[in-house]
Amino acid sequence: MREQELKPTMDPATAKAVFYTKEVLTAEETAQYMGISKSYLYKLTMRGAIPHYKPLGKKCYFNRKEVEAWLQSNKCASTTEINDRANKILMQGGGVL
Repeated sequence: MREQELKPTMDPATAKAVFYTKEVLTAEETAQYMGISKSYLYKLTMRGAIPHYKPLGKKCYFNRKEVEAWLQSNKCASTTEINDRANKILMQGGGVL
């Protein structure tokens, strides 16, 4: 193939928009989307930690919405949220002093 045929046909802004609206991502795209290395992404798939699909038994694919939900699944509470919960428990008489 000639070099011109290998160049992307979309401008960078359009390519970025397509990337963020794609429903199904490749491993490369998913790693880039998450900001991690592809090898770490594969470690997560081998552990069964992240939802993924292997329709042909070899190449991994990821649903972007499932990846987003997985990324947001273990929220770390802020100090304010922790204090609010503690105050609520104390106001209900559930605190032990």
